[in-house]
Amino acid sequence: MTGPVRLPGGPPAAVVVDLDDTLYPQASYLDGAARAVGRAAVRAGLDGPAVAAALARELAAGSDRGATIDRALAACGVAAADELVAALVAAFTAHRPRALPCYPGAAAALARLRERYPVACLTDGAPPIQRAKLAATGLAAAFDAVVVSDELGGRAARKPHPAGLAAAAAALGVPPAAVVVVGDRPGKDVAVARAAGARAVRVRTGEYADAPDTPAADATVSSFAAAAGLLLT
Repeated sequence: MTGPVRLPGGPPAAVVVDLDDTLYPQASYLDGAARAVGRAAVRAGLDGPAVAAALARELAAGSDRGATIDRALAACGVAAADELVAALVAAFTAHRPRALPCYPGAAAALARLRERYPVACLTDGAPPIQRAKLAATGLAAAFDAVVVSDELGGRAARKPHPAGLAAAAAALGVPPAAVVVVGDRPGKDVAVARAAGARAVRVRTGEYADAPDTPAADATVSSFAAAAGLLLT
């Protein structure tokens, strides 16, 4: 019989939390963006619902893969002309959701966590999009600091590059090694913690829920609410 999951090393000085697929399901954002592309496809004289459905399938197969719109068009038998692709990419990146659902218990768990620790959000992506996601989840004011890694040097500064974690820790007034990072992706969230000598809690939610534990986290739990409970024990 296994005992309760515990975080080795005692309480951290601060907590740094990922956004996409950690606090809310990124699929909800991607579905809306795919529909926005479908509407743009209609304006271009295409079968918009078919393009949106093809794009949703491509995104579900791996949201980090490039050329998803090109492949969606190919699946619909449409040549990916540069001007057309540019218009559809613009529709995708301009998508601003009114609301995004947090995972069950995530918002309340974040509030409880912040009562005990300084808490920062560290997220990768185009800054206007990531900040719009935060606003849509209702979590824009739920942190002591928000760091969008792309603001520190574009895509090259994304996790596991340590610049974002260093900036988040500095904003919280602690050394990077004194934080615990909570996130869903071993190759990003756990890896950036390892790069800074920090600890990491992996949550098995979202697109990467079944990804291998490489590198391994200090603890693995089923949700952000469970991660907060671990840190508040």
